[in-house]
Amino acid sequence: MVRRRPSALAPASLTRGRSWTLESFQPEEALLRSFAPVSVDRLPSRGTPPRRRLLDGVLARPGLAAVLGLLVVVLLFGLRVPDLFSPAGLAAVLDSAALLGIGGVAVGLLLVGGHFDLSIGTVTLSSAVLTAVLAGPGEWGIWPALLTSLAAALAVGLVNGWLVVRTGLPSFLVTLATALVLQGTTLSALPLVAGAPRISGLDAAPGWSSASAVFGATAEVGGGVFPVSVLWWLAATAGAGWLLWRTRFGNEVLAMGGSRRAARELGVPVRRTTLVLYVLTATAGWLIGTLALVPAASVGATPTLVTAIDYVVVAVIGGCLLTGGFGSMAGAAAGALLYAVAREGVELAGWDQRWSQAALGVLLLVALLVGGAVRGRLRAAPRS
Repeated sequence: MVRRRPSALAPASLTRGRSWTLESFQPEEALLRSFAPVSVDRLPSRGTPPRRRLLDGVLARPGLAAVLGLLVVVLLFGLRVPDLFSPAGLAAVLDSAALLGIGGVAVGLLLVGGHFDLSIGTVTLSSAVLTAVLAGPGEWGIWPALLTSLAAALAVGLVNGWLVVRTGLPSFLVTLATALVLQGTTLSALPLVAGAPRISGLDAAPGWSSASAVFGATAEVGGGVFPVSVLWWLAATAGAGWLLWRTRFGNEVLAMGGSRRAARELGVPVRRTTLVLYVLTATAGWLIGTLALVPAASVGATPTLVTAIDYVVVAVIGGCLLTGGFGSMAGAAAGALLYAVAREGVELAGWDQRWSQAALGVLLLVALLVGGAVRGRLRAAPRS
C-alpha cells in the first residue's frame, strides 16, 4: 500500500490513528473546501414555511415591488380610464416614461455605487439651453452644438466626481450645490444671450434633419405616435443592466456601494469608478435634454430641481437601495412606467395632479421600508 504524508493543514483529530492512502488523501484545497462555511442561500429550506419563503423571494428582488405597484395602477386606471391604454394613451405613457426611465436608470446605477446626483435635472436643462444658444443665436450647425453641449455635460460630471472624491463630502450636498449653480447661471444667462427666456426656430440650423432622425423620429402605430426616445430608454436600461451584472466595472460598483473602505482594501479603484459613474449620469442628463429639445425645436429656462428628485424616486421605487450595494435596472424601468401611468392616468381621469404626488409619496415610503428590510437581510445573511 502506498502511503502519503498527511497535509499540515489537516486537524490532528483527523490524522491521529488514521491510515492515509491515495484513495483517502485529499489535496489541501479540497480539504479547505470541506471545512468552508455553508452559504445561507444554500441551506435546505424544507422546514421554512411557504409564506416565509415567498417573503424571502420578494426581499431578494426588491424590484418586484415596482412591478406589483405597476399592476395595481394599471388595473385601477384600466377600469377608470380605458382610453389610457389606447394606442394614443400608450404613446403618451411611454413618451413620459422614456425620459424618466433614462434618468432613473442612470441615477439608479449611481445609487448602487453609494452616491447621489441631484444635478442631473439641471444638466438636462443647461445642456439643452447651450445647444439651443449655439445652434440659434450662435448660428452653429446642430451637430457641433450637440457635441459641445455633451463636452460641457461631461465636464460637469467630472467636477461632481472630483469634488466627491477629493473632499469626501456627501454627494447629496455636492451635487445639490452644483445643481443650484447651474440652474441659477442658466436662468440668468439665457435672457441676456438670447434676448428672451425661450429660444425657438432651431429647425433652421444646419444638419437639423439628421439630428431629428436620431433624436426626434416618431413611428405611428394604430393611431398612436411613439417617439424614438422609447428605443433610447430600452437601450439605456439594457446597457446599464449589462454593465452592472456582466462586467468587472459592475462588480466594482457593487463592491463600492456595499463598503467603500473594504472595496478600497480589496484593490477596487474607488476614485476612478466614482468618476465614471458621475460621467455616465451627466451623459444621461445630456441625452434627456437632447431628446426633449430636438422634437420641439425650442427650449425655455424653467427650474428642474424637482425633475432630479423624480429620477431618485423612480430608482428607489425600482429597488435601488439608498445605502448602496444593491439595485435593479429592470426595476428602475418598472418604476418609471409606474410613475408615468400614475401621472397620465390622473390627468386623463380629471383628478387633481396633487393626488398623483401623494400616491408616489406613499409608494416611495413603501419602497424605503422594503429597502430597509432588504438591507437588513443582506447584512444578516450575506451571499457567498
